Parts: sequence; C-alpha cells; structure tokens
Amino acid sequence: MTVSPSLPLRRYPDPAAALRLIKPITWFPPMWAYLCGTVSSGVSPLSNLTLVVIGIILAGPIVCGMSQAANDWCDRHVDAINEPDRPIPSGRIPGRWGLWIALAMSLLSLAVGALLGPWGFAATVLGVLAAWAYSAEPVRLKRSGWWGPGLVGLSYETLPWITGAIVLSAGAPDLRIVIIAVLYGIGAHGIMTLNDFKALEGDRQTGVASLPVTLGPDRAARLACAIMAAPQVVVVALLILWDRPLHALAVAALLAAQVWAMSVMLRDPKGKAPWYNGTGVLFYISGMMVAAFALKGIVT
Repeated sequence: MTVSPSLPLRRYPDPAAALRLIKPITWFPPMWAYLCGTVSSGVSPLSNLTLVVIGIILAGPIVCGMSQAANDWCDRHVDAINEPDRPIPSGRIPGRWGLWIALAMSLLSLAVGALLGPWGFAATVLGVLAAWAYSAEPVRLKRSGWWGPGLVGLSYETLPWITGAIVLSAGAPDLRIVIIAVLYGIGAHGIMTLNDFKALEGDRQTGVASLPVTLGPDRAARLACAIMAAPQVVVVALLILWDRPLHALAVAALLAAQVWAMSVMLRDPKGKAPWYNGTGVLFYISGMMVAAFALKGIVT
C-alpha cells in the first residue's frame, strides 16, 4: 500500500475519507432497483413503508457501501496507480482500517437483512458473498471483464429488484418480475464495462482483464452499448406481448435517447464514458421504473 508522503501518518480514519470509502454516489442503483421491485410486486409500498425504507437503506448505504469498502481494500494497490488520492492509498484510511470497516459493514448488512424476513436475509447473504467474490482473492471475479461486470450488474439491479418484490409481497415473485429484473441486470454489465474505463492503466499493469484492457476502448465501448441495448429491446417486446403498449413505447423512447447518448460517447469512448454514465444511464434507470409500473398492472 502506498501512503502519500505529503500526509502525516494517521492512527484512525479521517471521517470524510471514511464516507468517501463507502462512495455514496454508488448507492443509488441498488436503492432504485429495490424500489422498482416493490412497485412491480403489485402491493402498494405504502402498505408496509417500514420494509420499504429498511430495504432501501440496506441496499444502498449498507450493502453497497460495504461492497465499495471491500473493493477499495482489495484494490488498494491498483488505486495507488490509478487514483492515489483515494482514502486508502492516500493514508487517510490507515493500516487495516479499510478491511475492518468492510468486515464490520458485512456483519451490519446481515443484521439488518434479518429484519426483512428469511427471504430478505437470504438475499442479503447473497449480496455480501457477491461483494467479496468480486473483489477478494482467491476468487476476485473482477479480474474477468465478463464475470466481474456481470456479477455487479446482477447484484446492483436484479438481486435488489427481486428482493423488493419478495419482501413486499411476502412470497415468491411473479415469473415476469424475475425475467424483467434479470434483463436489466444483464444490461447493467455494459454500464459496469464503461465504468472500467477509469481504471484502464492500473488494470493493465496489475493483470485485471477488463474488457477495455482486453478489447481496447473502442471495441469495449461498442460491445458495452450492445449489451445495454439488447435486453431493453427484449423488455419492449415483452411489454407488448403482455398488453402494455404504452409502457413499451415509453421504454422504447428512453432506449432511443440512450442510443443518441451512445453515438456521442462512441466518438471518444475513453473520454466520454464518464459523461455517458451520468447521462445515458439516467434513461436506462428511468426505463426500469416504467417497466416496474407495467408489471404492477400485470401481476395485480
């Protein structure tokens, strides 16, 4: 681990650095997916607002925050190359505090997950295991440009969506909910591939075979766009098949907006990938909620 020489050695974490370690900006996708799940269940979220709020907090600040802390601890050598100002390589999270924070939040995740009943607890266990499988040796699935983004996409979108539906309906979700949740989780593989562009140099030096490393930025960006778009085309087709033409039209319009954003991003994939993650992804997650409301009308 590299410690910045410009900073004094610390014994305890800097509070601001600890907050940055768990990356609040990353909490939104699983929180949104859980909310989509509650909506799609056909049960009004207001009928059990406590479970909705607990699930949203669990999905975002606790489980996702834990996964970010675990990832930063396991990636501290890569981050020393890519982003040496991050909390651990900069020394603002000293010693093994990054590991201890990740482990403590793992236990907190399980404790809060137990409040959601057996199904919610089981989903939490899966989420915690997925977080460590992604980042930690010897599994470290993030070394693969296929398995790593796939696991994150399913963990960020599919798992919380299905969990929200199960918790609110107190039973197994409708198969159509599972299908839509899986499709959006698959599409998120492309989003995670674009996210890998920021770590291109460090991944190359440390042997992480992300798609931008193995395919190059241009090919990886085109593939990411295809992976994001294809599941949404299937969602549109399914909504038409399920007699939800207006919802299908809305998802198609949001997909068209993404295609426009993709065309801008593909002119300069490495430079524009962060822009796309802040623009095109908004259209993606909006389509998720449209699909959730469509499912609500189907399953009730």
